[in-house]
Amino acid sequence: MLRVISGPPSDRRQSDARAGDRALALSVSRGERAAIAALTRRCLPVVHSIARRMIKDSSEAEDIAQETFVKVWRAIDRYDADRARLETWVARIATNLCLDRLRKRREATLGEDAPERADTAPRADALLAAGGSAARVRAAVQALPDRQRLALELCSFQDRTNIEAAEILGVSVEAVESLLARARRTLRKELLEESRDLIDGLSGAHGGEG
Repeated sequence: MLRVISGPPSDRRQSDARAGDRALALSVSRGERAAIAALTRRCLPVVHSIARRMIKDSSEAEDIAQETFVKVWRAIDRYDADRARLETWVARIATNLCLDRLRKRREATLGEDAPERADTAPRADALLAAGGSAARVRAAVQALPDRQRLALELCSFQDRTNIEAAEILGVSVEAVESLLARARRTLRKELLEESRDLIDGLSGAHGGEG
């Protein structure tokens, strides 16, 4: 008997995921309440995480989340499952809203898209494990430029691939790598300088006691 051999499991999973996303988006576009609730449950944690880290204000983050899903409902007919996963598409809408809000707040544009050389600085989680407290790392991350902070949030804290982060940010993979490189170098510099200051302070205190 002839056996039909399908593609590798990973290809089948991707195909099934695209089909599921397409079906869910179609149900949402028809106004089916169960589908709307399912999409909200699936995507709300990612949207909240992005908004909280980017906007740094819980009230404004909630506004961004609500505005994101309003835009999702209005634009769901334009969603293309062959181009992006559904949560990636929703995350990109949230990201654009955050960046628009920050641009209006600061009245400045960001120039973070120029590719740079490969980075050898440690990841944010490695910096944390190396001895920096969670509070220090959070403060250093929050001080980063918006796009650098968002790239780090997506790749280091949400464990998204550089390809997924590029889709969400609407930039090339090289641009994401550049953003990550700058962010990690800045974090390393800030945290190392803070460590030196603490050590110098301790040395000075000991010297004064002699």
